[in-house]
Amino acid sequence: MNELTSAERLGLRARAQALRPVVSIADRGLTPAVLNEIERSLLAHELIKIRTYGIERGERDLLMSEICATLKCAPVQRIGNLLVVYRERPVDSEVNATAPRASKRRATKKQLSAGVVPAKPAPRQPVARPAPAAKRRRTTPNPPRRANNVRGR
Repeated sequence: MNELTSAERLGLRARAQALRPVVSIADRGLTPAVLNEIERSLLAHELIKIRTYGIERGERDLLMSEICATLKCAPVQRIGNLLVVYRERPVDSEVNATAPRASKRRATKKQLSAGVVPAKPAPRQPVARPAPAAKRRRTTPNPPRRANNVRGR
């Protein structure tokens, strides 16, 4: 994958701030199962966080470069034990293909046998509410006493 520009990287870092890690790498390192999971996550999300456990700083840099070289993704950020990588979804991906949404109403047996699909329900109409009454001034049950009252209290 091509390197990201600084503006793209800045935008991706902002998007990644709200994300939680979806893949963890521990003592066994970068196994084929972990690479497969990162691949699936990149297909589904484009931008992912990866958490590492018990891996030294220098090894984390090598791990990030190995992930990016193997899966053809771009490194976005590395903060402590978190790695953030990005790969744009392919256009022809099955994940991108969106199926039409089914209506919420189910078809009856008669409709299914006749091949009729139920129509969408009519949109809800707003409920008519009476106009609010004139507001009254609310008084407190025990109004505060004046400092200069007649009795001098």
